Amino acid sequence: MGKLEGKVALITGAGQGIGQGIALALAKEGAMIAVAGRTESKLHTTCGLLADIGARGEAVVCDVSKKDDITAAVDSTVELFGGIDILVNNANDSKPGPLLSVLDEDFERSFATGPLATLRMMQASYPHMNSRGGGVIINMVTSAAVRWDASNYGAYGSIKEGMRSLTRAAACEWGKDNIRVLNVAPHAKTPALQWWMDKNPEEAAAFVAGIPLGRVGDPETDIGRAVVFLVSEDAGYLTGATIPLDGGQSRWG
Repeated sequence: MGKLEGKVALITGAGQGIGQGIALALAKEGAMIAVAGRTESKLHTTCGLLADIGARGEAVVCDVSKKDDITAAVDSTVELFGGIDILVNNANDSKPGPLLSVLDEDFERSFATGPLATLRMMQASYPHMNSRGGGVIINMVTSAAVRWDASNYGAYGSIKEGMRSLTRAAACEWGKDNIRVLNVAPHAKTPALQWWMDKNPEEAAAFVAGIPLGRVGDPETDIGRAVVFLVSEDAGYLTGATIPLDGGQSRWG
């Protein structure tokens, strides 16, 4: 029996990278996974990996910028699995860049797929968690918001800080319902980060040199396994906090 035997997890952005790593880690502890994201082929790839380890994963196509998609994804998860115990808000379309280059439409989409999508997904999932006696919500944020040099991270960091504020409020409001809500700020080798490292080897080397543990995290073993702990009863007294999974690179106040 795994730590999460019989639990149902809805994970957005689970077709690759960190979302996929979390899906695999949770599934290895017995969770059933609603694999949510925009690109159906990527979702089926993750579902195939879950099937290879004897776990159940179901593809749930969802663009988190659309309210109707979020409602449908939650409803589909409940229909497929009978409820929701774990929600991981991982999908977000937001990119770093200097403030003078930020376009209104890009920032609006970042907000729609960040704080607004997080709020909508939490609101839609709440009654299902409440009816099962509780649950755990993980919102993926970033240490970029607390960098000593915030250059090029202003818009991106502000989006993620909005999510952190929602997390704290939800933790305070829903603790009485046995629903825990946490932020995770990860560094992990996603396809996008790998592309950037390949294109910018000198900057990438400097980036890695600034990580005390000397490496970029693995989506499953470094991020996913930590999330297993956070959503399990072992972390049952932890809520409203931000957990940096970045090898010690950031220093949160």
